[in-house]
Amino acid sequence: MQKKYAVLGNPIAHSKSPQIHQAFAAQFNIELSYERILVPFNNLADTLKQFQHNGGLGVNITVPFKIEAVQLVKQKTERADKAGAVNTIKFNNDQWLGDNTDGIGLLHDLTQNLGINLTNKSILILGAGGATQGILLPLLTAKPNHIVIANRTLTTAEKLATDFKAAGNCSACDLNNLPKQSFDLIINATSAGVKGEPIQLPSYIINKNTHCYDLAYGDSAQPFLTWAKQQGTHHCYDGLGMLVEQAAEAFYIWHNIRPETKSVIKSLI
Repeated sequence: MQKKYAVLGNPIAHSKSPQIHQAFAAQFNIELSYERILVPFNNLADTLKQFQHNGGLGVNITVPFKIEAVQLVKQKTERADKAGAVNTIKFNNDQWLGDNTDGIGLLHDLTQNLGINLTNKSILILGAGGATQGILLPLLTAKPNHIVIANRTLTTAEKLATDFKAAGNCSACDLNNLPKQSFDLIINATSAGVKGEPIQLPSYIINKNTHCYDLAYGDSAQPFLTWAKQQGTHHCYDGLGMLVEQAAEAFYIWHNIRPETKSVIKSLI
């Protein structure tokens, strides 16, 4: 009997999640269906209930419903609670479990796939929205020396830095007033690339050994990565590995087995 899963979002046609989860399932001879569901705005709760009623066992949640999903689950993991966002739900009658696998997906891609050691390193995160909120806790568990959160609205970045201060050393700054230093890792968590906006950053924040990572993948990541290459670094990565790794964590939550990811990432490049 097929196990039934889906990814919910708006828009959703671009999602690679069905391909990824089918590849994971094939590793274990698991029969599953995994579909894309376009959710009308303000209709997430009803869509979730209907999918479960029709035999669904779990879902992934993507833009723009991750924050709304927090309010709909009865149980949350610590990382979902700290992130204030849910991207994975496991149905268990009415006891829905909500988790956030984005941060651990990024951490696995950075440290395991790309071999980047984050211990005692300096990290700059551009943007202080939901994406940054989801990745901060896992990044801080890697014991970097310092994380700077830079945002156009300084108060938003300051709130994040305060909220996560107990987990590690992080601070906030205005995106137009970045610290006069270069960083070991720069993560673009803004939507500038998705919106086609140009990247305007000072060259002093980067050197030839800086690793630059865009949470987006494909064309949306190119404005930031092109800027990074123009500054002289060859350590440039988009978020495709994070996409697969966060999916692997969701797969583990649903099936209690951990899939191999490197071949799946390679198949999507």
